[in-house]
Parts: sequence; C-alpha cells; structure tokens
Amino acid sequence: MKNIILFGKPGAGKGTQAALLRDAFQLIHISTGDLFRYNISNNTSLGALAKSYMDKGDLVPDEVTIKMLEAEVDANPGVGGFIFDGFPRTAAQAEALDVFLEDKNMSIRATIALEVDEEVLVSRLLNRGKDSGRSDDQDEGKIRNRFAEYNKKTAPLIDYYKTQNKFYGIGGEGTVAEIFEQLTSLLHSL
Repeated sequence: MKNIILFGKPGAGKGTQAALLRDAFQLIHISTGDLFRYNISNNTSLGALAKSYMDKGDLVPDEVTIKMLEAEVDANPGVGGFIFDGFPRTAAQAEALDVFLEDKNMSIRATIALEVDEEVLVSRLLNRGKDSGRSDDQDEGKIRNRFAEYNKKTAPLIDYYKTQNKFYGIGGEGTVAEIFEQLTSLLHSL
C-alpha cells in the first residue's frame, strides 16, 4: 500500500499531481479541504461539529479532522493507498496521523514535497486567481502571508519525516508531465 503525503506551498501543484497519481496508482486522494466541504454541505455530525468551531472563528480541532480522515479511509477498503493533501500541517497532526494509521496496520510510505521558488509561486497564484476568482489568489500580500504560515507551521514537518527516512523533495518547476515523471519514478522505487 502506498500511503503518501503531498507537501508544498500554495501553488506548488499538489492538486494537479494528486489527480494524476490517483489515476496512475489507483490511490484515493484525500484533500482535507474537500473533506470539510463535503461533511459541512452534507450536514454530517462531524461537519456540524467542524462548522460550530468555524462559525466562532476557531480552528477545527485536530481530533475532528482525524475523525473525518478515518471515516474516509474506512469508506475505501482494498485500495492501493491514499494521498493525503493538506494534512498534516503541524507536527502534532503528523503524530496523530501516524497513530491513526498504525491502529489500522498502515503507515505513510513517503512524504513528497513539490519544491518551487516563491516568486514562481506568486506568479502562478496570481494567474490562477484571475481564472478561479479566489480572493486569496488575487492579492500578493495574502499569498505571501500564506507562505509565511507554511514556513512557520508546516515546513518543520520536513525534519519530522526526514528522521523517519520518509521525506523526498521533487522539483516542482517544469511541465506537469515532467513533474509527474519524477513522482512516478520515485513511487516505483519505494
């Protein structure tokens, strides 16, 4: 089973590559953003709980997110593995994910970071913002703030996964096909 975490700053291409990897390796792509939207729009008990925090302006506690992830994993038995996208974002979340997977006799095989220069990312996101209408992709200040949050909270996970020999960096600049080729080569070698 190939359980992987796709890692990278906003605009690095995680969603694009996750879709390609999903199809090539028969994996289930679990995006925490999609999980939140699904659970909230379908008014599940976890969605209602998450919304109650969000409505107060609070962060959704890790244990609620983990329960959503666990429900998604349980709903997909017998697959080739999972791509976790958007989780974990902190060391505490990484530890919780390890415990949750271990309880299911599973583990993360690799954490793969798509590494892209920040100036390239700013340009990508501003261009994406023109098409998507996402306000957080149309303001360079907001984009740079997202990078600062990533550097502060998520980048430390590199060391967490390096100590487990599960961290791999992939150049995220180039064509979609070139990046995908690097990813598939890496996954075939694991």
